[in-house]
Amino acid sequence: MGHYPVVMTGAPNSARGANVGALTWPDLPAHQQPPWPDSAELEQAVEQLRRLPPLVFAGECDQLMQRLASASSGQAFVLMGGDCAETFAANTADSIRARLQTLLQMAAVLTYATSMPVIKVGRLAGQYFKPRSKAIEVRDGVELTSYLGDAVNDLAFEQAARRPDAFRLVQAYHASGAALNLVRAFTQGGYADLRQVHAWNQDFVRDSAAGQRYDLIAAAIDRALAFVHACGADPVEFQRVEFYAAHEALSIDYERALTRIDSRTGLPYDVSGHFLWVGERTRQLDAAHIDFAATIRNPIGVKVGPTADADDVLALCERLNPDRVPGRLTLITRMGVGKVRDVLPGIVQKIDASGIPVVWVCDPMHGNTREAASGHKTRLFDDVIGEVEGFFAVHRDLGTFPGGIHIELTGDDVTECVGGTAGVHEDDLGQRYETACDPRLNREQSLELAFLVADMLIRHSADA
Repeated sequence: MGHYPVVMTGAPNSARGANVGALTWPDLPAHQQPPWPDSAELEQAVEQLRRLPPLVFAGECDQLMQRLASASSGQAFVLMGGDCAETFAANTADSIRARLQTLLQMAAVLTYATSMPVIKVGRLAGQYFKPRSKAIEVRDGVELTSYLGDAVNDLAFEQAARRPDAFRLVQAYHASGAALNLVRAFTQGGYADLRQVHAWNQDFVRDSAAGQRYDLIAAAIDRALAFVHACGADPVEFQRVEFYAAHEALSIDYERALTRIDSRTGLPYDVSGHFLWVGERTRQLDAAHIDFAATIRNPIGVKVGPTADADDVLALCERLNPDRVPGRLTLITRMGVGKVRDVLPGIVQKIDASGIPVVWVCDPMHGNTREAASGHKTRLFDDVIGEVEGFFAVHRDLGTFPGGIHIELTGDDVTECVGGTAGVHEDDLGQRYETACDPRLNREQSLELAFLVADMLIRHSADA
């Protein structure tokens, strides 16, 4: 695994920044790491990454932490969404624009239905790694390394394609940089103009069976925009939005190589993304991923599944947020519709009683995956909505804050999840099943989800 130094970025403008020594990492067990076949090749790729510029800046990470602090106290809501597994082939302007448009539309609904800021975080520009339950995939008696994400190997079931290639780490960096540049251009250059985003939602309300159920919320947004316009708001304020990039910190080699010492503060930041999370499979308290997350100063998250023990989750919170900094730690719960109301309350109660501030975010996707008769992995839209409803019910009963949702989605009209008013049926799954790994909500399902969650937020606020 090695001891990789952390390189200081920027000119050392303070004595503290100038005198920081190299940070080395302990040799701890690291789960879900690729079986790299060539250690020299890996070291060359990691050395290249160490020398490359930051993809994000420490100040942006600090700003996101401030925004998340508001969500931890019920003053804002987090919308995280994007691809299950990004691919190099889909890292195109059209694909990124479609995902961004969908998230902006969802955020507009949530903002104006609830009168709360919505923190927009994309699962993009780094989601090129995937944990797998099996290291080997077998087809017709042929055994190959499982697909571990485009940053490691290729989806094609061929010997050469499935060989882990460490130089794909560098390719992932460059793909992420290109995506971030495009997102910054879209969100700062007028594409995210709130009036345009609302016009897209008006089309959805007018043209789709799902949207027609939500014309009251759309009308409320109309009134809010008219009021703001009448008050003489600066048009530029409508055109720019804050948007942050997030991904799972799965590859220890990639994330350590992209950790830098901030010259302002002398503290380490992972500059591969604004927000990093540790997955359900890698959150062992004494292993490398939690040690890494505890070291960096980014806002961080941890996925928490239905087998989680409340005492173990508390120990993670104490390790990851010992200074009790609001916005530092997000717990992303992924229980499944059948377990969320039974398992989540004990965990929430334990953490709430500790006084450690966390942002509670619901991932209603990963606990609700099943196999269709056709062999496709899918999710039922009703199960996704059911878990979010259970999440809100638990927090309502306990007097805590439902801080956000974490959704796998695409801006395309895929047929990967069953249900929704638009009516993707199980027989439709093969028509446009395009995911590289897990099934995603399509654009119409995503917008329907946003309207439903907006209604839940309104009811939660009324009950508070």
